[in-house]
Amino acid sequence: MTQTATESDRAPLSAGLRFDWRLDEVEALYDMPFNDLLFRAQSVHREHFDPNAVQVSTLLSIKTGGCPEDCGYCPQSVHHEASVPAEKLMDVDAVVEAARNARQAGASRFCMGAAWRNPRGRNFERVLEMVERVRAEGLETCVTLGMLDAGQSQQLKAAGLDYYNHNLDTSPEFYGEIISTRTYEDRLETLQHVRNAGINVCCGGIVGMGEARGDRASLLLQLACQAPHPESVPVNLLVRVEGTPLADESALDPFEFVRTIAVARILMPQSHVRLSAGRESMSDELQALCFLAGANSIFYGETLLTTPNPDAAHDRQLFERLGLKAV
Repeated sequence: MTQTATESDRAPLSAGLRFDWRLDEVEALYDMPFNDLLFRAQSVHREHFDPNAVQVSTLLSIKTGGCPEDCGYCPQSVHHEASVPAEKLMDVDAVVEAARNARQAGASRFCMGAAWRNPRGRNFERVLEMVERVRAEGLETCVTLGMLDAGQSQQLKAAGLDYYNHNLDTSPEFYGEIISTRTYEDRLETLQHVRNAGINVCCGGIVGMGEARGDRASLLLQLACQAPHPESVPVNLLVRVEGTPLADESALDPFEFVRTIAVARILMPQSHVRLSAGRESMSDELQALCFLAGANSIFYGETLLTTPNPDAAHDRQLFERLGLKAV
């Protein structure tokens, strides 16, 4: 169900922001001529950001595999043939060392992901320690741990967490085709707990899972009708992993992916729009188009949880060729 704003909610939190977009407006943006859409997105981008600056994050899987959820795209699910072996939560010192290496490589934010339905007990306490110690290294912190309750959100805030990642994945209409073990409302409830705790929200989705353009528009509408908008909006391109239900899904038209970046930028002018999973399969030219369309954040590092990502040296070369700077 699309979140709708009341009349009192519609007053923008700052100039130029809207939280009352309609689906037909979002679809009309998608339907614009490609050049016109990119021009509009780039114009919006320049009003709010340095067009040549890209925020850089590193993502580490701190607990891999053994996930009870059945997300159709994910090799960490115990429901799929491709299920990766379950591993225990990493040692805190090892996570801190990885964070130091990420900072030295140019990352400004360190993201930690755990394959859980929801964190519990001693494991959650260790994550709180990780957050405190990584933040002490001078990095922004982000975690994705599955569903949270209000108390857990408050504890993460007290530990110094900057961002919590919890994606909506796709539209409410298409969601049931991708996952059955967690509802859309479950996801929205976790996001509300995070917001109420005063933690920044990192929330986006995945495209190329067989959804229609209308589903991509509906996903972006869900994000753009949150007030405030998510501070970070990761746009993932499906990585087709052998042994998962989506392994044989047809590749998404690259221009459609760029359109999704551009529409996200127009709808959420002050959010960081991140190129996330799928970059390893993208040409430098496609990534450059995405930056032109308003993407201004990426993940550094050769692996995103369990899927490949361009190495940092290649990204540095690409930034140099495009005159971009990592921030």
